[in-house]
Amino acid sequence: MRCYVGLGSNLGDREARLRLGLAGLRDGPGVELVAVSRIYETEPEASPASPGSESPRYLNAAAAVDCRLQPRVLLERLLAIEREAGRTRGPERSMPRTLDLDLLLFGERSIEEPGLIVPHPRLAVRPFVLEPLAEIAGELRHPALPASIAELAARVRDPEGVRLFAPRSPWP
Repeated sequence: MRCYVGLGSNLGDREARLRLGLAGLRDGPGVELVAVSRIYETEPEASPASPGSESPRYLNAAAAVDCRLQPRVLLERLLAIEREAGRTRGPERSMPRTLDLDLLLFGERSIEEPGLIVPHPRLAVRPFVLEPLAEIAGELRHPALPASIAELAARVRDPEGVRLFAPRSPWP
């Protein structure tokens, strides 16, 4: 099953954290890394934790993987990789984080279970996710919307908030 994962980091060595996330995906059983976007630097969403203080900018990327795991098992792997990178999940959204791995798409499946919603519920409105995803899967159709990933990216494009960080692919 072709799946897509969003990667993000805005704490510490952001690029190294993205590499750690990719290595965790690639090195585990049942997952083959197929493609990775370039890295984008993006403005953080508003953070409720620190009013008046600046949250560091994110580095974001997207990865395509061929997966022989069930969706819940893949999600658990993503969460374990985040923990290995020092991420502590709390109740608040939009908090700074060492590593964020989001399961964006799991083939053409729509899944709604406690703690697991695919396609990612905010995928279609997040330029920082859509821009790198469109780079590696622009022609892909969103399973629940009548649009391709490239079309969705064009609708919410934010050239000021989502900029190329690495003009060429930094991945080996």
